[in-house]
Amino acid sequence: MRTVCKCHGLSGSCALKTCWKKMPTFREVGNRLKAQFDGAIRVIISNDGKNIMPEGKTIKPPSEYDLVYSDNSPNFCKRNRKVGSLGTQDRECDPNSEGVGGCDLLCCNRGYTTREVLVRENCKCRFIWCCDVQCEICESTKVVHRCL
Repeated sequence: MRTVCKCHGLSGSCALKTCWKKMPTFREVGNRLKAQFDGAIRVIISNDGKNIMPEGKTIKPPSEYDLVYSDNSPNFCKRNRKVGSLGTQDRECDPNSEGVGGCDLLCCNRGYTTREVLVRENCKCRFIWCCDVQCEICESTKVVHRCL
């Protein structure tokens, strides 16, 4: 939460000031969570079973504000029924994107295939009074990239 204030008065003078708490934007919250995630510390339970300590000796002990984890995330690149992951094999990707839909990231650096496919879809649809829609079938070729 952050404090936001507004001045009231003649010609913008601050004769009366009203302040309130305001939630951060969704983007700000997301950025902070991502930063916490990127700096997360792997921990193990100490011998007394009451405390946690960092897995590596060179890592500082976590504070109450640090994000910690005890198990590694599952590998979502490969099919794993136990965790409900279908894997990314044969998923469509975008080779021009560096985001999560990009071929490098989505295909887990396994590579991808590129093919031209014939796409048939409804087009030039029009509404016929009452209660009918008539469409033509249009064909086009589309370049599709799929993860190996």
